[in-house]
Amino acid sequence: MKLTVQTFLTLDGVMQAPGGPDEDRSNDFPHGGWQAPFADPAVGEFVLELNSHASAFLLGRRTFEIFRGYWPDQADPENPIATAINSLPKYVVSNSFNEADAVWRGEFLDTAHLLIGDIVPSVRELKNEPGDELQIWGSGKLLQTLLQHNLVDQFRLMTFPVILGSGQRLFNDGVFQTTMHPVDLNVTDLGIVVGTYEPTGPVLHGEM
Repeated sequence: MKLTVQTFLTLDGVMQAPGGPDEDRSNDFPHGGWQAPFADPAVGEFVLELNSHASAFLLGRRTFEIFRGYWPDQADPENPIATAINSLPKYVVSNSFNEADAVWRGEFLDTAHLLIGDIVPSVRELKNEPGDELQIWGSGKLLQTLLQHNLVDQFRLMTFPVILGSGQRLFNDGVFQTTMHPVDLNVTDLGIVVGTYEPTGPVLHGEM
């Protein structure tokens, strides 16, 4: 499976708590819900399309708990996003969970699996499994480990025209250096840049 990152970003690279004020208040983050004023159908269509490629999900503990608190209650069989998230395998990374904590709700109790300890070899094994994409949503702390070990194959970044000045960022100093190839780029009517990128190798340097 290809390991893909899907995330909502601000112009200054913040990915923390786009969905609501109480989604993630860590470090006294005051801007939760910054995505809400930009309800753009084009972004919804993009999310729907890329979700159709998911074969499994890899989630940090906080994102797993957010997902588990919402998606099992979205039981409409005509909702393809809910169907995928509820029915497909979900791998949650946590050293504070035990097996009883890593259980989904509702009809698909056995679809969640706990990863503990050194996750790098575990993620490499998952990538070797058959399937289309192992998708990551949110999961900022987990992403730092994956970036550090160059495990991400593709980024789907939805960048919103807002600057917050604080919050957890996707790309932290010193964690990840690469040149990116833009596979696809579009700008929505509300000014959201929807981009798909793939790492292509080391950062090159010159003079100009």
